[in-house]
Amino acid sequence: MNTTRKLPKGVVYFFGALGGLLFGYDTGVISGAILFIQKQMNLGAWQQGWVVSAVLLGAVLGAAFIGPMSDKLGRRKLLLISAVIFTVGALGSGFSPEFWTLIISRIVLGLAVGVASALIPTYLGELSQASKRGTVSGLFQLMVMTGILLAYITNYTFSFMVHGWRWMLGFAALPAIILFLGGLFLPESPRFLVRTGDLDAAKAVLGQIYDNDQTKVAQELHEIEGQAKLENKGFAELFGPTVRPALVIGIGLAIFQQVMGCNTVLYYAPTIFTDVGFGVSAALIAHIGIGIGIFNVIVTAIAIAIMDKVDRRTMLIVGAVGMGVSLFVMSFAMKFSGGSHTAAIVCVIALTVYIAFFSGTWGPVMWIMIGEVFPLNIRGLGTSFSSVINWAANAVVSLTFPYLPNLFGTGSLFIGYGVICIASVWFVAKYVFETRNRSLEEIETSLRARVAKVTAAA
Repeated sequence: MNTTRKLPKGVVYFFGALGGLLFGYDTGVISGAILFIQKQMNLGAWQQGWVVSAVLLGAVLGAAFIGPMSDKLGRRKLLLISAVIFTVGALGSGFSPEFWTLIISRIVLGLAVGVASALIPTYLGELSQASKRGTVSGLFQLMVMTGILLAYITNYTFSFMVHGWRWMLGFAALPAIILFLGGLFLPESPRFLVRTGDLDAAKAVLGQIYDNDQTKVAQELHEIEGQAKLENKGFAELFGPTVRPALVIGIGLAIFQQVMGCNTVLYYAPTIFTDVGFGVSAALIAHIGIGIGIFNVIVTAIAIAIMDKVDRRTMLIVGAVGMGVSLFVMSFAMKFSGGSHTAAIVCVIALTVYIAFFSGTWGPVMWIMIGEVFPLNIRGLGTSFSSVINWAANAVVSLTFPYLPNLFGTGSLFIGYGVICIASVWFVAKYVFETRNRSLEEIETSLRARVAKVTAAA
């Protein structure tokens, strides 16, 4: 199959990142659809919980069992497979006649979400120049935020129909089909092509990436060839001393991104507005969600525009401090507001600032870095493992959060999330190494050199 089709780079990056839109849509759409599903299927509390969380279960399974296949099948083939899974899951969800069919369909969707989270940052990173890799890889997070916004808009649009929830869930099949058709024309990653011995195709793809600058193509090809010869030792290498610094980064960033409270703050936003004195109708909740979605997309777009101008570590540290301070302010206003209008406004501003810092830093940077830090021969496995950790942390936070406000109080709970934000600053400063403006081969070489140096010293 021809993997060297001359598509414009912008088109390649758009379709390469399009799975992120499905990721965001399928995780966000259920917040509106569940209100109608619950009524029409007469679901109890635990059944509603399963409908909402089934995608999380599928995402863990997809990232764990399908994601690592990118090291064997290639990034492009797995992207096509994920598009098929997205389509089947979306149509199955939309046409589900009863509870168990819906659960199975949502788990199938989750499989594709898990694959997308593990695959796309790696694929985009391998198709970009080092000086532009942050911006290109960041398109994944921009697509995720766009998908969430599209879910909010779709929820509101179809909320006036008797069976609107079926349209909400089934609508995801359309971008999934577009992803599959576009994926047929995408190039394979040059790193994977070198590993499979197809040097001519790899050279052609690198020519597209570097605008036919043959000097840079030859240099990059030489570096890739050197590291593609290394054997894939699987989990033995992933947990070995060479990859350990990268694994610590992958696990640490994946966990911190979730336990900082990003999802719970967003999910809890309407309740926060109610608690501090705003009357929130169903229509206003929908408009607030759409407003937050638009804000998220704008901030994420600004972030990826500067991604290759600011160090990754700096963005993570600044973002964590900004989120922590925002949560402290919001918590203080909620605990001591006494129902005042001023305190309510302070809460809304603090929430908005928190979202801005997350969407502009930890949201995209975590996914970019897990696609950068692992060596070529186990990059698919490494990103998949980090993605599994991220989805598992997401599930734990999502499952425990409904009980925590009653246990600690909402104000105190957000203080706890703020403390975790500050703790992440220590983690980044101690364990995260810089990757900006370094080629993937340079990052891998430094990993191996570090272990060699320690071994020699011992």
